[in-house]
Amino acid sequence: MSRLPRTLLYLVFAVILLSRSFPVGESAIGVNWGTISFHRLKPSTVVDLLKDNKITKVKLFDADPDALTALVGSGIEVMVGIPNEMLAALSSSTDASDLWVRQNVSRYVLKGGADIRYVAVGNEPFLTSYSGQFQSLVVPALLNLQQSLVKANLAGYVKLVVPCNADAYESSLPSQGAFRPELTQIMTQLVSFLNSNGSPFVVNIYPFLSLYGNSDFPQDYAFFEGSSHPVTDGSNVYYNAFDGNFDTLVSALNKLGYGQMPIIIGEVGWPTDGAVGANLTAARFFNQGLINHVLSNKGTPLRPGFPPMDIYLFSLLDEGAKSVLPGNFERHWGIFSFDGQAKYALNLGLGNRLLKNAKNIEYLPSRWCVADPFKDLTNVANHMRIACSVADCTTLDYGGSCNGIGANGNISYAFNSYYQLQMQNAQSCDFDGLGMVTFLDPSVGDCRFLVGVTDHKKSLAFRPTHRRTTIWISILWWMWFFQML
Repeated sequence: MSRLPRTLLYLVFAVILLSRSFPVGESAIGVNWGTISFHRLKPSTVVDLLKDNKITKVKLFDADPDALTALVGSGIEVMVGIPNEMLAALSSSTDASDLWVRQNVSRYVLKGGADIRYVAVGNEPFLTSYSGQFQSLVVPALLNLQQSLVKANLAGYVKLVVPCNADAYESSLPSQGAFRPELTQIMTQLVSFLNSNGSPFVVNIYPFLSLYGNSDFPQDYAFFEGSSHPVTDGSNVYYNAFDGNFDTLVSALNKLGYGQMPIIIGEVGWPTDGAVGANLTAARFFNQGLINHVLSNKGTPLRPGFPPMDIYLFSLLDEGAKSVLPGNFERHWGIFSFDGQAKYALNLGLGNRLLKNAKNIEYLPSRWCVADPFKDLTNVANHMRIACSVADCTTLDYGGSCNGIGANGNISYAFNSYYQLQMQNAQSCDFDGLGMVTFLDPSVGDCRFLVGVTDHKKSLAFRPTHRRTTIWISILWWMWFFQML
């Protein structure tokens, strides 16, 4: 055999080996659809928004029946979530897991139904701040749910995954990545289960949080345009935090013997308000850089040419009712505002050059509640406190888009946020005579005074996801309790 054919043979053999080692195929861009909002759009409006923007993958944080019903027949691939609070019941009872699968998967996965591809079992259950609360529940819940999927003849199509926070692993250099010592055993069990059932590893990566939480973190390292502070790891050089974090996970998986496991990015994004560095310019710069980087198929130093299977941007819409315990930015991750309007120009690489706005949004009348300029506002502090304890005033704080509008502007913003939340009820703009309704938009620069939307169910205005979750937890707890008798 001549030297050239033999060389070609070796090359073909190498390609075959690589194709078996890593997932082959282009990465897809999906989005997280959260629903913890005071001003919820109709689920059908959100699905139309997804379709208009050619977004074919969506991740939910629970099994919201309204969202799943709207997704029926859409052709959009769905990842359904199970909140951490349900893990205790699901890990203890196959009856509970059978019921959950029947009610939240089987009923929708019909011909022409919702295209549920993944069930996310828990959401970052190994987070250090949980102090191991859910740690022992994850694998038993997975085993029970897998058994339930098998019974429903869905195990070959619907895959179970566990979205993990990047704090599940650690290292000063990507090549030295390892799971936290207390997680080594459970992670070995988890990745073995994922591998046996053809499921990917799902991880949430947030360079913004690294920058937000560490004043010494190099700002340019959070983005994708190169860094003046690259990380050198042997022969590999990292110019952005995303690649470094991703390869730290690859190394951690490799140490467990699963270095070729496919990886999905369950959450990644950049907020537009509520903190220093959280603004429209930075969010666009990060998200566009991320999309271009992933779709280029460059991969990372440890997986050259093989980027993540999919990435799910966090998030589709702002969620004005989310907890601000991590920071005020938590309510401002959306690439669209709460009313489905694009915040900035972004090319998702999905066929549209720019984002398309939601259509046919039904707004409340164009009127706002502001502080009466002719009244003495000396004793307004308590009214502001009450308004902001109910409505969203996070843009007023340091680093927010409304931080510089002055004291009277702050009062007006708080009054209006409450007024819109109360569906512009006349009494909600009284504030002991200190408020007044105006028909002139009081927005200033980047500080937008919102007008509410009418096309949401008022009964769902306050944290609807948690209420459904509570009902399910109650049902599953009683099933578990009677089983224990």
